Amino acid sequence: MINERTANRPDASVGSLPPTARAELVGTSWKELPHFCTGRHGMPDTPDILINVLAADRSRRVRAVGNLYRLLLHQERLFPASAPAALVVALLLDDPRTLAEDRWERRANRRSLRAELLNWLAWFADIARLDVEDGVGTARDLAAARAARPVLQDRIADFCEDDDPQVREGALAATALLLADPALASSVPRYAPAVRAVLAVSVDSYHRWIARERLAAWGEDVTGLVAAEEEHRAALDRAHDLADDPFGEGREQAIRWLEEQPEDTAAPDRPGRRREDRTAPVQAAPHESAPEPPVAAPGSEAGRRGPWRIARAEERAEWDFTPYTGVGPLHFGMTLEEITGALGERPAVSSYSHHGERPAVSSYSHHGEDHELDFADFTATGIRALFRDSRLGCVAVNALTGPQVRLDAAPLTGCAPSQVEDWLVHRTTPRPGSLMYSPAADPVFADLGLAIRSQRPGDAVLTRPLFLHYDWLDLWHSLPREEWNCS
Repeated sequence: MINERTANRPDASVGSLPPTARAELVGTSWKELPHFCTGRHGMPDTPDILINVLAADRSRRVRAVGNLYRLLLHQERLFPASAPAALVVALLLDDPRTLAEDRWERRANRRSLRAELLNWLAWFADIARLDVEDGVGTARDLAAARAARPVLQDRIADFCEDDDPQVREGALAATALLLADPALASSVPRYAPAVRAVLAVSVDSYHRWIARERLAAWGEDVTGLVAAEEEHRAALDRAHDLADDPFGEGREQAIRWLEEQPEDTAAPDRPGRRREDRTAPVQAAPHESAPEPPVAAPGSEAGRRGPWRIARAEERAEWDFTPYTGVGPLHFGMTLEEITGALGERPAVSSYSHHGERPAVSSYSHHGEDHELDFADFTATGIRALFRDSRLGCVAVNALTGPQVRLDAAPLTGCAPSQVEDWLVHRTTPRPGSLMYSPAADPVFADLGLAIRSQRPGDAVLTRPLFLHYDWLDLWHSLPREEWNCS
């Protein structure tokens, strides 16, 4: 059972849910069903997340939908709360409040809440097709997810003919994946034509992948679909090559053509893409024994002053982090005001850009809605908060004064960069895309949502760790100029 009103959320109560969803929520023993971060400081429980999906405040709705991905399907894993949550989500789809449109964290362009919840259910159904050996969770959690598939399909079926094309696509994507359940095989002939006619031509590359993969599994000919996808990718590659060549013929035409192409709305780390990576298993190469964990710099002598003073261990706050969720008291998706409240400190410096113009750096001040926040520096805490669409997407920890953030008890802040990089390389999974490098040779560890940049105190060089939201892994296009110039 759960409380009728959740703590610190005056507009979020069980009574605000549709009757069927309310009965499902109240009748579930959530205390026995943890999600990825249940019990951690500041993390909402599953009932709080589900209730706030329909919250009156748009920021709470956006945060709740983001938490469905971050906490209930984290890195393609199922948790005890995942399947029960999916059953509640499916019961929210009929509510008129799901018609509200917004921008959601994982996809480009605006869409209704209903369409995004269907996309989440498709993500859930895709993961449920994997096996325990793929790292999706325990056999018990996987069994619960698979057992929910017939119920979910029954609740989603009516939306497969919805007038809203994004809702229709989301419902068909979820349906195609749910039909992997042998108990639903008899429904394949009913939905296969719509999967080909709607999903196979979607602007969403994940939906197109679902169409090709499912139609092939159902014994249909997908030769034309595969050829069309390959031709489309080749055309994009050629256009990008031309557009990137400042002296090449046809550059302007290529740029115009690319601008005319519809934006791919697929999430960057969709399950289908990762499964394609797994088609050729990567064998771990033999290497020398694992290096010793990094050691933080000892810090400056007591009483030392000046710009290169390095905080000692006892002067630094101790923070932990959860990949793609947050670090210390900060969670990705926070607003500046929420960060200020969590840190108990106002930013000393903030940077706003105006309608795409160069960012203006100034002492803290309030700007109107026509200004977009780029970053804010909290000097007392020793961090820089970086934003996109006024939401926290990256936290850079100052190498000299910032909190000590640890991974498996090893420090990440204020260490020798080569030691941290070597140690992280030896402990991460060697799969395609798990390790990348920025143009400045900063290592980016995709499994951790972590980049290691350097910062110079005098003649020394120390680590400045960056904790990233999932769509900030491309540092070159994500970080503002001021962060690249930070020394």
